[in-house]
Amino acid sequence: MERDSFTDDDIRKIYSLKNIAVVGMSKNPDKAAHYVPKYLIDNGYNVIPVNPTATEILDRKCYPSLLDVPGTVDVVDVFRPSDQVLPVIEEAIKIKPKVIWLQEGIHNESAENIARQAGIPVVVFNRCMLAEHQRLF
Repeated sequence: MERDSFTDDDIRKIYSLKNIAVVGMSKNPDKAAHYVPKYLIDNGYNVIPVNPTATEILDRKCYPSLLDVPGTVDVVDVFRPSDQVLPVIEEAIKIKPKVIWLQEGIHNESAENIARQAGIPVVVFNRCMLAEHQRLF
């Protein structure tokens, strides 16, 4: 699968953003949707769980949708199958994050284009926030 065209400097700038809503965050510690956000929390990021089936994950209040998250969301980090990305992008557009990050293995070109057309300047796809952070810092 291809990757986006962002440089290491572009990716480093994303890590300067601190409020990260994680869509599809999991309670299961064996899943990437759990240990990646935990890594981000352990490295000083304000991770906001978004999962309609949970009320709390990693001692943090969990929200059923992006539209329910109070305050500012800088980054929307998506752990959903590629064919389920479009509704997430549609919600994300309404809250206007600076970045939408589709985790490694997730790619939906039409949804990504919709986000860009809505003025969300950065859509990162097929990269892992944990792996990229470890590689760059």
